[in-house]
Amino acid sequence: MQTVKLNNGVEMPILGYGVFLVDPKECERCVTDAIDAGYRMIDTAQAYFNEEGVGNAVKKSGIKREEFFLVSKIWITNGGYEKAKKSIDESLRKLQTDYLDLMLIHQPFNDYYGTYRAMEEAYKAGKLRAIGVSNFFPDRYVDLCNFVEIKPMINQMETHVFQQQKKLRDYMKKYNAQLMSWSPMARGENNFFNNEVLKSIGEKYNKSVAQVALRFLTQENIIIIPKSTHKERMKENFEIFDFELSKDDMETLRSMDKGESIFVDHYSPEFVEYIINYDKN
Repeated sequence: MQTVKLNNGVEMPILGYGVFLVDPKECERCVTDAIDAGYRMIDTAQAYFNEEGVGNAVKKSGIKREEFFLVSKIWITNGGYEKAKKSIDESLRKLQTDYLDLMLIHQPFNDYYGTYRAMEEAYKAGKLRAIGVSNFFPDRYVDLCNFVEIKPMINQMETHVFQQQKKLRDYMKKYNAQLMSWSPMARGENNFFNNEVLKSIGEKYNKSVAQVALRFLTQENIIIIPKSTHKERMKENFEIFDFELSKDDMETLRSMDKGESIFVDHYSPEFVEYIINYDKN
């Protein structure tokens, strides 16, 4: 598996399996299928309510813990130093492990400075091999980077052919952090799977629309965590390293960027209210 070296020297797989919106009852089965397909990085979160399923699948796989790269995220209601500290230990318990390879702040709301201090402490204690953030737009990201002891190693953001995070990537490069994509296939929005540009490029390489879009991101050195509940699709998403997109095709795909989210507006007060109350609904 191709890896990306984080700013603390940790090697992170560039491709993993995400379990956002995977039913907790189905999660163990899905992760087991993903492991069988070759995935070793699994991305979950406290707010997905399926950390236990991930932990069970990893434990039952019989594969050594050090061969996995486990990622989770601290939710808003666990924000602040004390709550975050407890929630890290709770995530470790649910995932049945002594350490996580990466822990992120899930959203830039509540006391995320206190949350980050708890992660820094856990990092120093060896409970976390790497720490970072998720959904931190350039303003919040730059602010955090300038007032913490340990710079974030990752920022996980909505990133796909329609939203390539070009401005954010400039700042992340400045602060030596790595971009990680959520929804690398845009959740099928914008008629993604029937996009004529993606289809025509795919025909050149005998690859699917999804494979082209995922390969584009990895060639841009962006970490991806595609999600599927179907083993055949998991395998398809995994088989993207046996071809390389040409420079011309890369430029064509870069030109598809619309520079804005196709899902949410983190600056909208209505969205902020919704996300704050997400786990209460």
